[in-house]
Amino acid sequence: MDYRNCRGNAGQPGLKMKILVDIVHPADVLFFLNPIRKWQRAGHTVQVVSRCKDVTAGLLDAFSVEHRVISKAGTNLVSLGLELVRRDLVLLGVARQFRPDVMCGFGAVSISHVGKILGIPTVSFYDTERAPLQHRATLPFISHLHVPQSYDGPIARNRTSRFAGTKDLSYLHPDNFTPDRDLALAAGLAVGAPNFFIRLVGWQANHDLGHAGWKPDTTRKFVRYLSEQGRVHISSELSLPDELEEYRYRGRVEHVHHLLAHCTCYIGESATMAGEAVLLGVPSVYAADDRRCYTDELAARELLWKVPVVDFPSLCRAVGEAGALDRTVLARRLQAYMADKVNLADYVVDAVQQQPRGSGI
Repeated sequence: MDYRNCRGNAGQPGLKMKILVDIVHPADVLFFLNPIRKWQRAGHTVQVVSRCKDVTAGLLDAFSVEHRVISKAGTNLVSLGLELVRRDLVLLGVARQFRPDVMCGFGAVSISHVGKILGIPTVSFYDTERAPLQHRATLPFISHLHVPQSYDGPIARNRTSRFAGTKDLSYLHPDNFTPDRDLALAAGLAVGAPNFFIRLVGWQANHDLGHAGWKPDTTRKFVRYLSEQGRVHISSELSLPDELEEYRYRGRVEHVHHLLAHCTCYIGESATMAGEAVLLGVPSVYAADDRRCYTDELAARELLWKVPVVDFPSLCRAVGEAGALDRTVLARRLQAYMADKVNLADYVVDAVQQQPRGSGI
């Protein structure tokens, strides 16, 4: 990898950079983990700012990534707006003190504002088409946007590049991740029985407004149904009913993908985790009244089952179809899909380092 400095001349190799990384979601931790390590090994200075959101801080701590929490996630439109104002103000102070050559993030709302004010280049990676508030708050200000080839949402005109694959390839590309059965066992994998992984989300992000999760009765009935067949593991952003607490994932937060890789099936509301399961070779059911470019692409490649109208019969039918598919067939489909995909960690490293230095601080 050719490491380049962004101060003055993006093409001049050998010089070191100061990079600020904006982390606002647990998936962002995984997305930037390998690029952060690559930058640090090359001698660049990295400052990470984070957010109190689900297990975001816990993941950063588990991976020994130093970070500064600068905001707490809002839970509705008003509190999200107030959080954005506070985050912008705190980040403005951090950037003035750190004086980065470039700032990057996934979605990257706050850094786009601060970068515009201070004249610092900002790089955003994103994959969610239906996020109108985020698009309006980011696209006019961001220096450069990177999206999947399948992305069909708004872009930063003349400032957008496309990459082959999904964001999960930054951490689950075969060059970057190998499932460990011992870690899966320590995380709760049941031996000699099917293992089912369920992910429930809070639907409180800006792009989640207007959407709702599974109905409680559907969740209870479906979990009981799966528990009669094997072991159920539930990862949830929200509190669970008392009768479902026994199924909550209690393994180490950084080991969840080792468990997921050894599961019989993934079923959930998280598009991110649905894509992760696919890359791990696990039958994946995306059960939510929402869409992403990459879930559409994976479904078209017959690597993922979509359940847009979530009820008990639909969930059972999708799990039955996924379970009936020969794993060797699924593996061949995944191999064909991966044939032209990039190791996205390397792509991120290069994309950020090649952003020309601005005229600000």
